[in-house]
Amino acid sequence: MIFSNLILNKDEPIYLQLEKHIKQGIKNGELKKDSKLPSTREVSKFLSISRNSVISAYEELESMGIIITRKGVGSFILIEGKNESYEYNINYSKIINDYGSTLKKFDIVKNELPYKKGIISFKSISPESHLFNLDDFKRSLLDAWTFEGTNLLNYGYAKGYKPLIDYFFDYMAEKRVNTENKDILITNGFTEAFDIIISSLTNKGDIILCEEPTHNTALKIMKSYGLQIVQVKMDKEGLDLKSLENALSKYSPKFGYLIPSYNNPTGIVTKTERRREIYKLFRKYSVPIIEDGFNEELLYSSSPIDPIASLCGGGNGVIYIGSLSKILFPGLRIGWIFADKNLIDVLESVKRGKNIHTSFLDQSAFYYYLKSGAFSRYVKNVRKYYRDKYNLVVDLVEKYIPYEYITGEGGLHVFIKLKNKINSRKLLELCYSDNVLFMPGDIFYENYHLESSIINGDDTFRIGFGRVSDEDIRKGIKIIGKNIKILEESS
Repeated sequence: MIFSNLILNKDEPIYLQLEKHIKQGIKNGELKKDSKLPSTREVSKFLSISRNSVISAYEELESMGIIITRKGVGSFILIEGKNESYEYNINYSKIINDYGSTLKKFDIVKNELPYKKGIISFKSISPESHLFNLDDFKRSLLDAWTFEGTNLLNYGYAKGYKPLIDYFFDYMAEKRVNTENKDILITNGFTEAFDIIISSLTNKGDIILCEEPTHNTALKIMKSYGLQIVQVKMDKEGLDLKSLENALSKYSPKFGYLIPSYNNPTGIVTKTERRREIYKLFRKYSVPIIEDGFNEELLYSSSPIDPIASLCGGGNGVIYIGSLSKILFPGLRIGWIFADKNLIDVLESVKRGKNIHTSFLDQSAFYYYLKSGAFSRYVKNVRKYYRDKYNLVVDLVEKYIPYEYITGEGGLHVFIKLKNKINSRKLLELCYSDNVLFMPGDIFYENYHLESSIINGDDTFRIGFGRVSDEDIRKGIKIIGKNIKILEESS
């Protein structure tokens, strides 16, 4: 009650004290406009005073337009108190740490050319939303609610939703990965999974070895933790083995980060024999591998290749990060870490410290969707759709774009290295004026080698086609080709 902290004195009429107290309550923000005052009977009983004193105070306040009394309803505040403020400013730009500054510096959403209405955008490698089998997902959501009910809206477990964990164990076993002494942690997609691993297992200055080029988000996270990145060149079969062994022996890296299936951005799928040789080299130099199981389901020319984790047997030298979000429901942000049981025990605590757990509602709905067989049906349906788009893109690139090489065997993107060292950012500027957008290749390169400062990838770019109509693919690639000719003629 507003009067619970009022101490009456004997030197002033009670009605005036009540009146001042209400005014002060409005001024302090304790009494808001339209809030109801206690009845005169309640106040007199609470303060052990005459009801007439309360009535007099209310009548006086009403005459001043501060409150209004509605017969049979009660008395209400009519005015809004003035909010007192005391301006206090900090120059946060001077105290942002290296972590925040690095993530801001390499935020491609903020620092690259933005999407605008009407543009043909090859920038994204997200799946096409209209292909999602929503009826199946709606049924899965209802199943989740039926079996779990309101438990899904309460706190869950940091490790994840048990049925989904069990499903992913079976999923890994189908990929011929030994699950003995392994465990799984459910995460908010790849990004959180990678961040949890890097933040838990590395220290500033550690060296991470990865492919050249590689996933921009991974580069950004590694840089934010002050890690040194050594990239190893690739050919169309995967990592170059001689360069890999040189890097392993020279730098003694803390980890290797690899995307053997549909390397982002090149789309290269490392072949089975090459995977075996890569694994043997990391094993020889006792360097653990973080394997990014990126888009493994979207191979067009043959069956998916077993992950490097399948070569590890009962060992624990490979940490596998799984995610289906580049093919299905990226908005759910569900991924997982498959790794040594004792390591997952630590990473579970890190996950709990970061954000407690991944949404149990999302996890449960996703589990019932996967369990129903809907995912398998979906992949079969979309594989042909994306394969046709992939073939269309390759045919058009052959026709309009003079390239040194083009890579990509599936997934939702291809990677192009231009002839004659055409600068892809200059090309992007021209294309953007013609309402065409793509991802320049230099963001996938470290661009700093330990020996010297080197700019790489400035004559490469990635074309993502998953969400682009066939008509726009034809139009957009033709525009890219036209602007390449302009640059060639001006050089």
